Amino acid sequence: MWRQTLITLRPRPRGFHLVSEELLAALPALAECRIGLLHLLLQHTSASLTLNENADPSVRRDFERFFNRLAPQGADGYEHDYEGPDDLPAHFKASLLGCQLTLPVRDGCLALGTWQGIYLGEHRDHGGPRRVLATLLGEPA
Repeated sequence: MWRQTLITLRPRPRGFHLVSEELLAALPALAECRIGLLHLLLQHTSASLTLNENADPSVRRDFERFFNRLAPQGADGYEHDYEGPDDLPAHFKASLLGCQLTLPVRDGCLALGTWQGIYLGEHRDHGGPRRVLATLLGEPA
């Protein structure tokens, strides 16, 4: 079976946000899949998707601090600033983390580790709603 769903995530402030539940709520077809893969493509260049710690919110805050030091806003020597001072650092962060995930599906659920969750990295001060194209490929239950 092949299923494709365009999911619009609600707007979030700058930072790293656990979006696993919001994504899964938009994917009822996942329950019909015995074994397969779920591919998630974030259709933006200033936000990211990554898989990491889902229990302790301090990890997400530390991610934000780390990436802000790695790609600081207002650094000298960059040309691209058409959409504001947060735009180019957002592109850097999105490229470093990536905009897609491919995740295993088993018995109608994502087969993630105990402490793994899907993060949206919102790298703009006002990014707005974010679109994720979810493509499910698998054998029906």
